[in-house]
Amino acid sequence: MSNATNYIDPAYFQPSFWEKSLERFGEKALNLGGRVLFALICFWVGTRIIKILLRVIQKAMEKAKADVGVSQFVNSFFKAAMYIVLVFMLAASFGVDTASIVALLGSAGVAIGLAVQGSLSNMAGGVLILLLKPFKVGDYIVEGTSGKEGTVIEIQIFYTKLATFDNKEVILPNGSLANTNIVNVTARKFRRIDVPVSISYSADIRKAKEVLTQMLHDDEKVMKNKEMVVFVDRLGESGIDLIVRFWLKNEDYWAGMWRITEQCKYTLDEAGIEIPYNQLDVHMRSE
Repeated sequence: MSNATNYIDPAYFQPSFWEKSLERFGEKALNLGGRVLFALICFWVGTRIIKILLRVIQKAMEKAKADVGVSQFVNSFFKAAMYIVLVFMLAASFGVDTASIVALLGSAGVAIGLAVQGSLSNMAGGVLILLLKPFKVGDYIVEGTSGKEGTVIEIQIFYTKLATFDNKEVILPNGSLANTNIVNVTARKFRRIDVPVSISYSADIRKAKEVLTQMLHDDEKVMKNKEMVVFVDRLGESGIDLIVRFWLKNEDYWAGMWRITEQCKYTLDEAGIEIPYNQLDVHMRSE
């Protein structure tokens, strides 16, 4: 069995070889550093240009008096698209063949589509929301599936943001919003309110209806050109259940409902009409 002798090029031991290698390495490192610095500058400039273009688009939407939700959607869409273009441009500056990347993405389109089908569904849902307008920014909505509710503050490409009464932020995917029942509470300018009130069986029903109806007429916020009525809803176990029905503007809804509910108690007390409480009469029979 013969022993093989490893051959080492004597040029490796020459100082000139290492000098040339270090020189080439320095040139490559300098070239790479220059590209990285150029890419960073281009990215910084590109982000500034994107912000300027987004402001131009925003002003154009405002000038066209577009809906706030449409403006937010278009703004977020163009922002994402322009950042993608910027990344492709920077990749090209490093010698990356962007055409090959696009071809690769195209060949993997099915896999990518399955991976991001939720996001694509949300994006399509956002487009449907803006086209069909079941709600807009500023509306108070209730989502049918989860029961989440709040005031719409922003409609983005994939998500819609709500603000609740206790100042929490709820983020809902547009895909589910476009495919579920939505109650738009503030879609109409006016809202009807039914306040339940009970009186005792010994009370005068006509008098109770009269004083409660007058209370509605005396309230400044109650709409006088719409239905104002007090009627017997049912004969309960402990008293007679009345309904005080009236209409308010959307902006007066909560304050008006609380005020009228409280005022019903004061009005009945002043009229000497008793509001009953749950009670049970027990009759004992001796045998």
